[in-house]
Amino acid sequence: MSMILFACVVRVRDGLPLSASTDFHLDQDFLECRKRLKSLSSILLQYPERGTARERDLSIHFHSLGDIACLGICASSYPAVMAFCFLEALHWEFAASYDPASVGLASRPYAFLEFDNVIQKIKSRFNYTNCLQTKFNVEKIQEELHLRPPALIKLEDAELRNGMLNGHAELHVESAAAYRMQPVSALGILSLVLNIMCGALNLIRGVHLAEYSFQEDHKGIGNVIAFLLPFVACFVLCYLYLFYSSARKIKVFVLFVTICLCNIYLYGLRNVWQILFHIGVASLSSHQILTRQVVEKQPDFGE
Repeated sequence: MSMILFACVVRVRDGLPLSASTDFHLDQDFLECRKRLKSLSSILLQYPERGTARERDLSIHFHSLGDIACLGICASSYPAVMAFCFLEALHWEFAASYDPASVGLASRPYAFLEFDNVIQKIKSRFNYTNCLQTKFNVEKIQEELHLRPPALIKLEDAELRNGMLNGHAELHVESAAAYRMQPVSALGILSLVLNIMCGALNLIRGVHLAEYSFQEDHKGIGNVIAFLLPFVACFVLCYLYLFYSSARKIKVFVLFVTICLCNIYLYGLRNVWQILFHIGVASLSSHQILTRQVVEKQPDFGE
């Protein structure tokens, strides 16, 4: 059974595919993995020299050096050290066959498609022989991997960092509008309405208390802050529910804890049922934010 299923050579700076093995697999997992490999290849500048990403029973390995990177899809059971030996051999063969100037000037995908013959020969050597002739390279790569382990890449994160434009990925600065969220649920709408209501109550009480505190009782400023902080937190929770933001779990946790602590601090100005109501709304909102996921992109790679 073939352990190396697919390999390609890309230009690091823009992910332009230079050559690839002409392998035909109809397995859906493989086809999905190949799409994600294309997405990953366009942001290799973000990662170290070597990296690995896992997708069910398959693994994507990459090795980049200079402006050339080699990527491969292997069975997950295939040893990582052998996969990186294969990619290094592929890299050196490509570098020996084509000069950097021709690689830099390439303007169309698969400009060096004839290199597929070399890819197939190296694949065959690593797939169907024990590679005794590469024993030195295996030991060398093993030592390098021990000193500098390959980066472990989450394919979902890699895709989120990509914007697709005309079949080629282009890196965008993260923005809320860049990611499409799942549709808003009825429970989510309820959490928004309750959050807005709680925020408005906090604002009204905080403003009234502020007028009194600044005129007569300066010791009440702590209570003013305890009202205004949940007001801000409620509207930030609404934003986090409606729009994508990185590190959502941490932000939601901080906001939830802020609302809880402020309401506990306000015991006396609020009764137990009011405090439980505000904490309950914050709990519902937090749950809705964390369960509303980003819709997975299905980019068109022009294949």
